[in-house]
Amino acid sequence: MLLRTDNLKFMNKDIWLSFVTSLLLITASAQEIIQDEKPEEEKDSIVESKGRNKIDGVAAVIGDFVVLESDIDRQFEMLEASGASTKDITRCQMFGKLLEDKLLQHHAIQDSIVVNDAEIRANVNAQLNAFAQQIGSMEKLVAYYKKESEEQLRDEMYELNKNNRMSAMMQQSVVDEIEVTPEEVRQFFNSIPKDELPLFGTELKVAQIVVIPETTEDEKQKVIDRLNEFRADVLDNGASFTVKATLYSEDTGSKPQGGKYTLNRTRPQMVKEFRDVAFSLQEGEISEPFESDFGYHIILLEKIRGQEYDVRHILLRPKLTQKAIDDAKTEIDNVRQKIIDGELTFAEAAREVSDEEETKYEGGLLINPETQDYSFELTKMEPELYSQIQDLDENEVSLVFKDSDRINETKFKILMVTDRQDEHIADFAKDYLKIKSLALQEKQLKAIEKWQNEKIMETFIKINGEHRDCDFNSNWLKKQ
Repeated sequence: MLLRTDNLKFMNKDIWLSFVTSLLLITASAQEIIQDEKPEEEKDSIVESKGRNKIDGVAAVIGDFVVLESDIDRQFEMLEASGASTKDITRCQMFGKLLEDKLLQHHAIQDSIVVNDAEIRANVNAQLNAFAQQIGSMEKLVAYYKKESEEQLRDEMYELNKNNRMSAMMQQSVVDEIEVTPEEVRQFFNSIPKDELPLFGTELKVAQIVVIPETTEDEKQKVIDRLNEFRADVLDNGASFTVKATLYSEDTGSKPQGGKYTLNRTRPQMVKEFRDVAFSLQEGEISEPFESDFGYHIILLEKIRGQEYDVRHILLRPKLTQKAIDDAKTEIDNVRQKIIDGELTFAEAAREVSDEEETKYEGGLLINPETQDYSFELTKMEPELYSQIQDLDENEVSLVFKDSDRINETKFKILMVTDRQDEHIADFAKDYLKIKSLALQEKQLKAIEKWQNEKIMETFIKINGEHRDCDFNSNWLKKQ
C-alpha cells in the first residue's frame, strides 16, 4: 500500500492497517476493470459510455481500473465500521489512497504478477466463516451486506482479496531487495532532532514452557485404519472422495470445498510432508495415509496444470486419551514446582521438558513475529498473551494454562517475564533493531514514492470533476 506520511521516522500508521482490513467487505464496484485496451484519445469516451451511469459517478480512471464516487464514501463507511477514526482523513486523502491502490493493481497486471487462486479462496472462506459466526449465520451475513446470494458475496470478496493481494505483491516487488546498512541506520538516527526522538513503550521479554499430551499408538492406528477404509471405498467402490472429505475431514479450511487445495511447485505451500506426497502422485491416484504435524492425511491428485496441482485431502487427528492429558498436566506441574524451589532455572527446564521446538533451545523465549527479536511492546501485545502475563512480576512463574492451537487441541504451558524495560526515549544501542526497522521503512517508502511518480507519467490517468482541485502529494494531474 502506498502511503504518504510526513513523519515516518516515528509514526506507525495503524489506521491504514485497519483500512486494508476493512477493504475486504467493500462493494466490488471499485474494482471494475475496463477490459479492452484503448488508445488515450478514446479513453474519455469510455468514461462517458459506461452504460447509463452518470458521468460524474466516475471519479477517476487509472489504467484499466475506474474509481467511482461511491467508492470514496464506502471507504469512510467501512473505516468507521471497523472502529478506526476518520476525523483526520480528508476526502482528497481517501481518494488519493484509492488512486495509489489502482495504480499498483494496474501495474501488477502489466508485470504479469500472479496471485494464488486457491490461497485467495481459502482466505475468503476463512473470513466469511468468521464473520458468519460473529453475526449468527451465513444467511444473516448475506442479508447484512445486502447481497442476493452467498455466491455473490463470495465472488465480490474474492475480487477484493485478489486485488488487494495484487497490490501488496506489486509493492513488495518494488522494495524486495532494499536493505539498510549500519551506517545508514546511524545516519537516520542522527538526523532526528533530539526533542523529536521516538518514545518507545514498556517492553517485556517473555519465556514459556509447553508440554503437549502424547497420542497413543492405538489411537494413531485407529486413524490410519479409518483413512485406509476411505481410500479403499473410493478405489474399489467408486465412492466420492469429495463427499468423504466434506463429511469427515478435520481440516476446517478445506472441508467446505471437499478438501480441495491448489498447490504450486514454485511456491511453498502446506507442510513439507504434504507437498512431497502430493507432487509424487499421478492424476487420479490416492496416497497411502501419511503423517504431518497436523495429523494423518490421504491425498487425491485430481489434475496437474503445468506447475499447479489440484488436490483433495482428508485429515484425521488421533484422539487424546484422558490419561495422556493427565500425564502432561502432571509433568508441567512438577517442572513448575522445581523452578519455584530453585532446583531448575526456567531456561534449563525449557531445554529439558518443553515440547515447543521453536523456543526450548532459547530458554523458552518467545520471538516477536513483527520485529523478529525477543521484546514485546506491552501496548501491542496480543490480548491473550497479555492477559496471561499482565499480573506477573519479573522472574515470577505463572500458573499452568491449558491452551490449544491449530495443530494441538490440548497443551499446557507456563510463562515467565524474564526482562522488563519501562517506557523510554529511543537509545541507539539499546533500540538498534527498532531504529533499523524505521530506517528501512523510510528507505522503502522513498523507493515506492519514486516508483509511483515514474509510473504515473507512463500510465493513462484521468481525474474528473472536483477531484482535480485536490492538493495531491503525487502528480496525479501530470502537471509539469
